[in-house]
Amino acid sequence: MEPKVGSHITEATGIPCQSNEFVQELLRAVRLHFDQFIDQLKPSDLEKAQLGLGHSYSRAKVKFNVNRVDNMVIQAIFLLDTLDKDVNSFSMRVREWYGWHFPELVKIVNDNYLYAKLAKFVVNKSDLAEKDIPALADLIGDEDKAKEIVEAAKASMGQDLSPVDLINVQQFAQRVMNLSEYRKNLYEYLVTKMNDIAPNLTSLIGEMVGARLISHAGSLSNLAKCPASTLQILGAEKALFRALKTRGNTPKYGLIFHSSFIGRASTKNKGRMARYLANKCSIASRIDCYSDLSSSIFGQKLREQVEERLDFYDKGVAPRKNLDVMKAAIEEGMTNAVSEDGEGKENGGTSAKKSKKKKSKAEADGDAMDLDKPANTTAAEAEPKTEKKKSKKKHKLEEPQDQQMAATAHVEQDETPKKKKKKNREASGDVEPKTATEGKKKKKSKTDN
Repeated sequence: MEPKVGSHITEATGIPCQSNEFVQELLRAVRLHFDQFIDQLKPSDLEKAQLGLGHSYSRAKVKFNVNRVDNMVIQAIFLLDTLDKDVNSFSMRVREWYGWHFPELVKIVNDNYLYAKLAKFVVNKSDLAEKDIPALADLIGDEDKAKEIVEAAKASMGQDLSPVDLINVQQFAQRVMNLSEYRKNLYEYLVTKMNDIAPNLTSLIGEMVGARLISHAGSLSNLAKCPASTLQILGAEKALFRALKTRGNTPKYGLIFHSSFIGRASTKNKGRMARYLANKCSIASRIDCYSDLSSSIFGQKLREQVEERLDFYDKGVAPRKNLDVMKAAIEEGMTNAVSEDGEGKENGGTSAKKSKKKKSKAEADGDAMDLDKPANTTAAEAEPKTEKKKSKKKHKLEEPQDQQMAATAHVEQDETPKKKKKKNREASGDVEPKTATEGKKKKKSKTDN
């Protein structure tokens, strides 16, 4: 079937092998009717084998690093957004429900999580006393607010609730607290996953914005394939198509608007800053997607570049060149990689350096041997090698100044090559003859050679 394999078989064993269209057609017929040639083989067995081969091939193609699966980030950011909405709506429900009993607490405490904790702790406002101030201060972190809560509870205008209603409010507040704590844990999980999957993008633009970009693109590889212009308006598709339909102004930024760099830029420079930031985010995502080493050095350097560009727009300070920044990042990455290697690898590196030194010494010795060889050979053997080189320099060496320059260029070589080259010049006729008859004789000898 394969012509190269057939040629190798012929060379190795001497058995003649044919590989042409007739052989390929014959083997195609064998594959088509393979189940008829073997009695115990059924067509269903071949289908199962083909299906298994297809599955194993697909698994091998889709096999990724477990620590760098971006699907977990996509699910985590979706769940985080859903939890934010749920926690906000549940917190408002707790405020409304417990506000019937203790309405003054809403004005004192604004945070939803702290309000749920206080609703669970206080339960019945009539039970609050001066002795509860230290416990309230530990919950809130402010003793003045704790005293204010106790004073407000004494003169509260809220209605009294039955014990069953208070128990339900307490349980619901506990649920809201659990959801808030789970949201914090999920955010920490997202931060760690983003540092593993896209460390450069995370250090450049942050965990939340980077995760939203990956989620909106579908995967990190899809985000890496996007050009910077697409990444800039990612998340503003509605505004883009509306602008194209109405022939209005297209949007300048999408999801990257939530980055702190866009907020810090002035109004007239927001579009320029968004374009520059999208360019750097595109570079960072491609490094994260296609790099084997997981490091955030390039992301840190790109962030420094964005900071310098921001200063350039505001104060006029000239930023560094991109080439210099990337060189510094590569050097820093190499030093970090060397420092992370173990002592065994360092020893291996030193042995490799020694072997390189030995090779260089051997090459130098070989060059010295090559220089010594022409001294031992005869003039007739060396003439053909030098004749081609010297014929090109014939016109340049006709003047005595050029002869002196050519002679001084080879001063550092050994004496034996000097003598040999001088003999070769005289034999080839490159040196200017003293008389016309001598020049004619040497030219004649050159043509004879």
